[in-house]
Amino acid sequence: MVSEATGDATTPSRRDRLLEWFDGALITLCLGSVIVVVAGGLVQVSFGAFSMTLVEAWQAVFNPEVIFNRQAWNAFLFGGEVPEMNKQSLIVWNIRLPRVFVGILVGMNLAVSGAIFQAVTRNELASPFILGVSSGAGLLILLTLVVFSGLSAFLPLIASAGGALAFVIVYGIAWKNGTSPVRLVLAGVIVGTIFGSLQTALFFFADDIGVVQSAIAWTTGSLTGTDWEQVRMALPWTAVAMLLALISSRQLNVLLLGENTAQSLGMSVEKVRFALSGVAVLAAAASIAVAGIVGFVGLIVPHMVRNIVGSDYKKLIIGCLFAGPALMVVADVGARLALNPVQVPVGIVTGLIGGPYFLYLMRKQDKMGEI
Repeated sequence: MVSEATGDATTPSRRDRLLEWFDGALITLCLGSVIVVVAGGLVQVSFGAFSMTLVEAWQAVFNPEVIFNRQAWNAFLFGGEVPEMNKQSLIVWNIRLPRVFVGILVGMNLAVSGAIFQAVTRNELASPFILGVSSGAGLLILLTLVVFSGLSAFLPLIASAGGALAFVIVYGIAWKNGTSPVRLVLAGVIVGTIFGSLQTALFFFADDIGVVQSAIAWTTGSLTGTDWEQVRMALPWTAVAMLLALISSRQLNVLLLGENTAQSLGMSVEKVRFALSGVAVLAAAASIAVAGIVGFVGLIVPHMVRNIVGSDYKKLIIGCLFAGPALMVVADVGARLALNPVQVPVGIVTGLIGGPYFLYLMRKQDKMGEI
């Protein structure tokens, strides 16, 4: 291949380097996902207790006095004072749109976390839930809500600590002169089951029915009542995790080649596997801290994206960054409007989507499991 700039036969051109990240299938997936997110967001902001027409709701979304108002964005992202705006814009931007933004962040985190865990274990059925990370983060969050309610401001850190603790335990159980993908998955199932039982036990120590309802929302996954505080809570952790995931795409590809091949290429497999797992834990914890335990997103989104763009993690991570939010926003629209005015936890909707999808895969594919 001849470089456009130098004519060197071995140096890839800028266009070829770009195609390593983007091709027609990936661009189509990204554009389609953006359209789904925008359409779902517009539907989400159009309905609520305060009645307004579709035109009024959409005009509020695209109100230039809000979009180009530095004070408004300072209030949204840093907690400053919200400037004066009309009632429709205040309701849409301060109440309804943050829920969409939280859904986008949660979808990104869970999809990318699942994709990383699937590479680490070389198993397409791996996810934060299966590897015990969700259960560990959820357990510490429930413990905080039920016993140490004064620490609720530190939920992202607590969720990260819980997810990290769970994965360290999983890693310790799976370790036997090194780890293996199969032992990691089996250890994750064991730890997830134990931590899930402890979560259930915590309900018996909650005297306040409000705390119980809040805890149930955490364990099923819900975006109800989310606002800019949750956006501010998840955004920094999400940015760090997504950047690290993109930077790590080459290492993820090497892991898929198998341990022997990776070691022959000079990779310290255990160190890389543990470091990448830390990135996945951070992403999952950022999601759990603001939305609770939302099942199936980290499992099915990487699989769907892989079927479209292939197993190259340079493309797979980017695809997950777009497809994860699309699934979450659509699921949350269904959770909010399916039984209106009753709002169903979004985790129930993702479960109803994920279950039939995997049944379809089981019927379609002869082999499932190892990538």
